[in-house]
Amino acid sequence: MTEDYLTINKDVWNADAANWIDFARAQWSLKALEWGTWGNLESTLKLLPKDMAGMNAIELGCGTGYVSFWMHQRGARVTGIDISPKQLATARTLAEEHAADITFVEGNAEATELPGGGFDFAISEYGASIWCPPQAWLTEAWRLLRPGGQLVFLGNHPLSLICSPLDGAPAERRLHRPYRDMWGADWTQVPIEPTGVCFNLTTASWMALFSKIGFVVTQYQELYAPDEAMGTRAAVPADWAKSYPVEQVWHLQKPE
Repeated sequence: MTEDYLTINKDVWNADAANWIDFARAQWSLKALEWGTWGNLESTLKLLPKDMAGMNAIELGCGTGYVSFWMHQRGARVTGIDISPKQLATARTLAEEHAADITFVEGNAEATELPGGGFDFAISEYGASIWCPPQAWLTEAWRLLRPGGQLVFLGNHPLSLICSPLDGAPAERRLHRPYRDMWGADWTQVPIEPTGVCFNLTTASWMALFSKIGFVVTQYQELYAPDEAMGTRAAVPADWAKSYPVEQVWHLQKPE
């Protein structure tokens, strides 16, 4: 694992922030909410509580803040935290345009410095869920949640990683790296679209980590591309993602 992943990932997202503004505007304006690379619908997945009135919610690794806005629309008091000031600048601009009272904090989702036990609900979609070491950010999420609080996070499925060539080319129907002892991947030096350092675990290792921290798994979802999907997104071809899970969603609870 690259030790300086925090600086690397911060620099990656600051450099790429302008390329996500149009996407962010579209996400902030959605009427039918959708998740992940292939736009799976919230009406089917149900990642968010339908009514969040009176809830304190936090998005860990909020980026441009559209998930924070979705929670705000459902009545929650929302805090979004992200390490990239340029991503947060987009989030704040859009919050002002939508007259949304959301607190956006520049900081590390592994060590937020926010008070413990203050949140009813926490979520991460391709934020802390893939850009931070799992034990670090999940331990912080546990600290932030009140007893009975829920955490939902969406990220790459382990299978999509082990089927991805080492040079960053699109995923294939063959294995390119070991599954055993998986920790993630360093994409900083690949010749095809170098990016940052991402993290993942085997399914058994995720389960062991949840148990160690104290989380209870309440639901697990594996996401595929819709039947009508075409092309390649995030280095995963649609035909691959229709046959194999491209993403996973964990629903966790901190016991009372």
